[in-house]
Amino acid sequence: MEMDLTNYLKKEDLKKQELKKIFFYRICGTGMGAAAMLLKEKGYEVSGFDKNFYPPMGDYLKNSGIKLYDKADFNLKDFDLIIVGNVVGKKSDDARMIEKTGTPFTSFPTALGALVLDTQNVVGVAGTHGKTSTTYLLVQIFNKLGFDPGYLIGGVLPKGPSSHLGDGSYFFIEADEYDSSYFEKFSKFRSYEIDHLMLTSLEFDHADIFKGMEEIKDQFRSEIPKLKNPIIANMSYPALRELREEFGGDWVELVLPKDLKMHRAGSEFSLRGETYKTNLVGHHNILNLISALLFALDNGISADKLKTATYNLNLVKRRQEVRGYYKGSMVIDDFAHHPRAVKMTYEAISTKYPKQNIVVVLEPASATARSNIFQSEFAHALKEIPQVILAKPQTATTVEGSNNLDCYQLAAGHGNASVVEDLTALRSALDKLAQDNSLFLILSNSTCLGLWESDFVKHLKSM
Repeated sequence: MEMDLTNYLKKEDLKKQELKKIFFYRICGTGMGAAAMLLKEKGYEVSGFDKNFYPPMGDYLKNSGIKLYDKADFNLKDFDLIIVGNVVGKKSDDARMIEKTGTPFTSFPTALGALVLDTQNVVGVAGTHGKTSTTYLLVQIFNKLGFDPGYLIGGVLPKGPSSHLGDGSYFFIEADEYDSSYFEKFSKFRSYEIDHLMLTSLEFDHADIFKGMEEIKDQFRSEIPKLKNPIIANMSYPALRELREEFGGDWVELVLPKDLKMHRAGSEFSLRGETYKTNLVGHHNILNLISALLFALDNGISADKLKTATYNLNLVKRRQEVRGYYKGSMVIDDFAHHPRAVKMTYEAISTKYPKQNIVVVLEPASATARSNIFQSEFAHALKEIPQVILAKPQTATTVEGSNNLDCYQLAAGHGNASVVEDLTALRSALDKLAQDNSLFLILSNSTCLGLWESDFVKHLKSM
């Protein structure tokens, strides 16, 4: 059945609509949930539906004041606008149902661009890694400096909402390169009315929608010519060097300081002749922090003020989050699923907890991660890790032309790795390895074979 996009609204059409009641269809995604809260704060009457409300976003939404549905006992014709989540597939029954209602529909990036961001000073944080963390670091730093920045973060914060309108001085947003919806096959950030761009990194990912690096770079090629402000970028990535060569202009280079010192309690480094101290550890976290500092310095904030804002910083949930202790073993939850992110996260945790026996549990759950595209990259990322448990993906990759990641081959090449195929096997492996000096570092952008939805969570204790 062909798509009927008669009632699909692009940004310029959406701005002309008189809207009051907005419905988020599949609201429990991190971006969808944060966007829903932002539009609620803007004054719209917001409701939403999803099939499951998994934590942490599910818990966040249940406490948000938004009317939520977990069954289809609503009438979409009662709303002025439907915002369709990217989880809704092009050929799905849900898509056909939405198209037939006659109610205008759009994606959440388009809705944000038209209804919120067009009047904001937007700082887009883009790149393969570090978008969520850097955005949150910017928010914390500018809050400490006395600003009331707006923001949208694609994750759940340790406290407070994942989005906020702010006073209009700055709006920090995680500028995702993933596509927006089944009817908008372009990157989310292209709808965000970006004034300032920060590029933390850029390498191949999202093989289910991009065929290669050039297609990813094309998304940025559409945005870079519109920018009037300097671009902060990590030039250790070839793709970013190539974009700078192609477009020229004013680029601020993001580099790791040569005098960086990291220890269990934090890090110390120099930037533009000044020394900064922070509680953060890990090369990737320091690079994220430096990108935030460069933006602040180039926007008139003094180094002296920034020094007082860098120490006590937090990360969002599922970023090096200590969840508790299981039978004496510390358990840390992290979203890492790309080979480079796996390597950097392990290095950060081993710096912070040098005396712990670290066991990495990796679930390569994204479409790209569970394909064989990163077979050799995962092997390289895991080789320095003493002990690894690979949680075999439950579904086949959706990347066209690729085979599935061979977890057994990875385990055989490692020497001290095992593969588990279900939750029972995973729990058994954790039980055998749990001891007082062990640390389970669980890396997954999903539920890790259902571990985070099981009674495992009830057995975690604080110490």
